[in-house]
Amino acid sequence: MGKILVTGGLGFIGSHTVVELQNEGFEVIIIDDLSNSSVDVLKGITSITGTTPDFEQFDLKEKSKVQAFFKKHQDIEGVIHFAASKAVGESVEKPLLYYENNINTLVYVLQELQKLENANFIFSSSCTVYGQADELPITENAPIKFAESPYGNTKQIGEEIIRDTCKVTQHLKSIALRYFNPIGAHHTTKIGELPIGVPQNLVPFITQTALGIREQLSVFGDDYPTPDGTCIRDYIHVVDLAKAHVVALQRLLQNKNDSNYETFNIGTGTGSSVLEVIKSFEKVSGQKLNYKIANRRAGDIISAYADTTKANSQLGWKTKLTLDDAMKSAWEWQLTIKGKDK
Repeated sequence: MGKILVTGGLGFIGSHTVVELQNEGFEVIIIDDLSNSSVDVLKGITSITGTTPDFEQFDLKEKSKVQAFFKKHQDIEGVIHFAASKAVGESVEKPLLYYENNINTLVYVLQELQKLENANFIFSSSCTVYGQADELPITENAPIKFAESPYGNTKQIGEEIIRDTCKVTQHLKSIALRYFNPIGAHHTTKIGELPIGVPQNLVPFITQTALGIREQLSVFGDDYPTPDGTCIRDYIHVVDLAKAHVVALQRLLQNKNDSNYETFNIGTGTGSSVLEVIKSFEKVSGQKLNYKIANRRAGDIISAYADTTKANSQLGWKTKLTLDDAMKSAWEWQLTIKGKDK
């Protein structure tokens, strides 16, 4: 098996993907600047797989360091690019930080891949590129709407940059995976989601509220045109998501791709409302959650869930884990780490 670079490999999705890559026999090198992760995650990965991936700590915004890295590692067969800032709200407040961090780093990595004889690249994209879709479930052919946030815009721009680069670089094969909402943790409780400060995502806020780290969960709006009035999203277990990266990489390495730039939705194909997520958590944890209904939050779309037909048929990938599985693993992970993520 070849050597694979995983940028942002100590983050939530990155670390789970490293585990799945190592389980499949790939040699992994991680680059992470630890701005939104911890070096302790390396121990978790090692504990699960029995192998410690190579790790280099530096910021991909430092172009000379990116160049030096690729000069040293010319035998890399593929890159999975997770490294990016990812909080929608923060991106609205600090747009230039997001454009610098998410766009410049992508450009620097692609510039180095252009120099290789054969390059395989997987981009961590997002369902935010669709905005509020006209039709549900959302297919890959849905129109790309005006971005609701600078974060969403960096994913749109990122896809455009990769597509344009692939047009003029035939030896660069790329896949953009458009994730829906990753949740859960590894069943070993060795790795999971570790937000720094107040969580931006629903599930860690639920588990922190149940543990007493947060006083109360706010459900933003119960007057949406959905069955129970709360927003609907497609929540995918992070382990299922991680496995999608492995099969996408294998597609590239085995030259099974139809063109040198492809996009795939990665979700469950099922929408769950905020209240359904809360009920699932209460069921698997035995905890009663302290939550209140609050006003709608600006920028929230009503409903988004994936049509995964393309990924199912062309990648041969399907989700195996349920919402209850994800909520159970998220709660067990929270109990393991207790209040480390305050």
